[in-house]
Amino acid sequence: MSDVEPRPPHRLAQPDRPWMMRTYAGHSTAEKSNALYRGNLAKGQTGLSIAFDLPTQTGYDPDHELARGEVGKVGVPVAHKGDMKALLDGIPLDKMNTSMTINATAAWLLALYIVCSEDQGVDQAQLQGTTQNDIIKEYLSRGTYAFPPAPSMRLIADMVAYTVEEVPKWNPINICSYHLQEAGATPVQEIAYAMSTAIAVLDEVRARVPQELMGRVFSRISFFVNAGVRFIEEHAKLRAMGQLWDQLGRERYGVEDPKQRRFRYGVQVNSLGLTEAQPENNVQRIVLEALAVTLGRDARARALQLPAWNEALGLPRPWDQQWSLRLQQVLAYETDLLEYPDIFEGSVVMDGLVAELLEGAQAEMAIVAEHGGAVEAVPYMKAALVESHRERIRRIESGEMKVVGQNVYTETEPSPLTADNDGGIMTVDPATEQHQREAVAAWRASRDQAAVDAALTEVARVAADPNENVMEATLAAARAGATTGEWAQALRDAFGQYRGPTGVGEAAGAGVGDDAALEQIRDEVERVSEGLGRRLKILVGKPGLDGHSNGAEQIAVAARDAGMEVVYEGIRLTPAQIAASALQEGVHVVGLSILSGSHRELIPSVLEALQEAGIGDVPVVVGGIIPVADERELRAAGVAAVYTPKDFDITRIMRDIVALVAERNNVSVSA
Repeated sequence: MSDVEPRPPHRLAQPDRPWMMRTYAGHSTAEKSNALYRGNLAKGQTGLSIAFDLPTQTGYDPDHELARGEVGKVGVPVAHKGDMKALLDGIPLDKMNTSMTINATAAWLLALYIVCSEDQGVDQAQLQGTTQNDIIKEYLSRGTYAFPPAPSMRLIADMVAYTVEEVPKWNPINICSYHLQEAGATPVQEIAYAMSTAIAVLDEVRARVPQELMGRVFSRISFFVNAGVRFIEEHAKLRAMGQLWDQLGRERYGVEDPKQRRFRYGVQVNSLGLTEAQPENNVQRIVLEALAVTLGRDARARALQLPAWNEALGLPRPWDQQWSLRLQQVLAYETDLLEYPDIFEGSVVMDGLVAELLEGAQAEMAIVAEHGGAVEAVPYMKAALVESHRERIRRIESGEMKVVGQNVYTETEPSPLTADNDGGIMTVDPATEQHQREAVAAWRASRDQAAVDAALTEVARVAADPNENVMEATLAAARAGATTGEWAQALRDAFGQYRGPTGVGEAAGAGVGDDAALEQIRDEVERVSEGLGRRLKILVGKPGLDGHSNGAEQIAVAARDAGMEVVYEGIRLTPAQIAASALQEGVHVVGLSILSGSHRELIPSVLEALQEAGIGDVPVVVGGIIPVADERELRAAGVAAVYTPKDFDITRIMRDIVALVAERNNVSVSA
């Protein structure tokens, strides 16, 4: 008899089932998005992932001032139960698993989904899916918050407490490390800040449910994770997160059932690394990133959605989304990765990487805890992400980090993928917004206004009492026909207004002598400032509802480090507010950042507001995901310069801005 342990089988008896396959989709109107969903499901997609437009995400109706230019652009507008019914028409909700990327207004959109299921005769206990509902990362990265942190956390806890008993198959929150990486997080920061957020949520929920329910609560918390192109390290990150999650369940929350402690996560692979330059290279990036979350069986994603190759250019077309779905299907059905046990088990490299990441993440979590936990540590984490993102950009600019087609191997043939008249992207019909404005007005006119008023009064009453759960009142308002903007306004009135930290002032400054190019720009800023008679001043503004502020923050930090005086008030500003600030601050140049596709509407509005304020001669530069045809239109309208994702060299942008101010004010840049 041999004492040697038998080796485990190197093949599975039966191949694993593939993960859930989704595409993140929605645009224009509920009806058009419904047609897109049905088409994707017919092509083999196995779950829905709903993208909502920015007004819906931030709690505004299509006819609100801040919604201008944003309706239907980055997702589908859903203003009331009629829109939700049209969006899901013909899709059986008792069989569908639906992910909704919604945060500040998650309670409202879940209520609309439940009401829609009632109309289909489906009990809410049968519903399966996920609401993203991670508000802390909104303060750190995406910016689609609507209420202050404390009441926002209360809304999340109310949802979790409600769903764990009434909608037991639903994941009420998706802790999102995805967006942290998009904001520049290192793997250590992504793990630490996501886990710290989960602790904050669970601690909030623990005060609302009996201890015997905490195992069920813990089991319904899912994660939404990013996977970058360094796919070995990214896979190690996921294994580290699984170990940390299991430890948290056992030690902090007393969850005894290993199944309830299982780390369940879905993925969209990295969009930050997608390039506008040579965009065809994004296809192989996406495939490699997908390997990070599918190769190792013990840390395999439960659901996967892949971005389209052209997301750095604009809104993907149905064909582009089909391509991303086919990438998943080839990986799942043509390769052999589902046939084996965990291929990294016993790997010295993987074990070492996991241990390294765990050590770093636990140390960073301790710092967050010292700040009072994730909610209190939002300013600290925001500043840390701004700093990490700046370091990433520095490495690309210096060539230390090589990005094929962008800063190395830039010689290229013209791409047939972008040769069409549409430039390889889809554009939303400008008439959509007016249609939606008229539609929501017609909805309001056709409903029982007294019933709506009573329901909203009850929402406000419950919101003012932290001991009550807001979900029942929210469901009643949805059934009565209230709108997204009305529900959110009732809560704004109860909770108050809030502007998140920018992280710009707290980010570390570049040291003297850090870089020869930076020193040269500082000299140029000094000379131009002397010629102006005061310090060169720039206003960095984000008009509209676009909360992706990473680029604006990096411009603001770079301008500050170059010696300029910087005015940056964060996100969600109207054109009139930007013009008033430019006038009051006496700025020499205005920089505007828009990534939501609303530049055609909002930039001319800012130019008009500057004219009305009597400062139309102040030059305006614009950055964002802007097609070439739109760039020509903006320049014709009076914009001095346009920068897109291909313009990754911020040092050059700073030099351009200094030269522009010098030219407009007849000041010499040269010594």
